[in-house]
Amino acid sequence: MNCPVCNRPLKSKRSLSRGIGPVCELKVNKLNNEAPKGQTTIDEYIDGQSNGNVKVVN
Repeated sequence: MNCPVCNRPLKSKRSLSRGIGPVCELKVNKLNNEAPKGQTTIDEYIDGQSNGNVKVVN
């Protein structure tokens, strides 16, 4: 079985059970947990709504 991200063979039992290599798993988790630069977070949006400071960007 190969890693779906980098296509390298999975060797360890943990990688085989998760279906992804350890380095690729870290990279994917980082991408999933990190908002793109400049993007408003939900917490910032909610705080802005409660303060009446919501900016609408077109």
